[in-house]
Amino acid sequence: MARDRGPVLKKCRSLGIEPMFLGIDKKSTRSVARQGKKVSEYGLQLKEKQKAKFIYGVLEKPFRNLFAKAERMKNGTAGENLMTLLELRLDNVLFRLGYGRTRTEARQIVDHRHVLVNGKIVNIPSYEVKVGDTIEIKEKAKSAQRYKDILEVTGGRSVPAWLEADHDNLSGKIVALPTREQIDVPVNEMLIVELYSK
Repeated sequence: MARDRGPVLKKCRSLGIEPMFLGIDKKSTRSVARQGKKVSEYGLQLKEKQKAKFIYGVLEKPFRNLFAKAERMKNGTAGENLMTLLELRLDNVLFRLGYGRTRTEARQIVDHRHVLVNGKIVNIPSYEVKVGDTIEIKEKAKSAQRYKDILEVTGGRSVPAWLEADHDNLSGKIVALPTREQIDVPVNEMLIVELYSK
């Protein structure tokens, strides 16, 4: 499965993202010495797209497909729809529920067939969940030390209002579609729309 395996903190620095948005509790001690060169409009738009792709762990082709889907949706703007679709990815939902320390770990958990959606195993990290869907860690894996360790780290993390989490049973439910105000990701989606509209 293709994914970006580059140095995470270095990429965070270059894109100006705090590692906490990826679920990483580290601070980069190095500062980036930048020249006072003016960034073009295209450069700003490209940076926002790269930020969104990096935070959610999505490569170019799937990201472009998601944007095309967001444009076709009847309600809301293309930018807000894109952010909603990114949030509804199964690996992201698992991360938001607190069953993965990072989106990358959540993705791996899905890959390892530990996740049930409405009682059926789903091993596709990009699977789009819907309102009313129930997500849970399968019974065999629930007792694993891994999930106790994960909950120790993520227990204090707040679960967004559009999700309902039951940490005792390692399960959760999608109770509503996420609104843009509920998505705490430092991305200006309007610049992404402008980039793809050219």
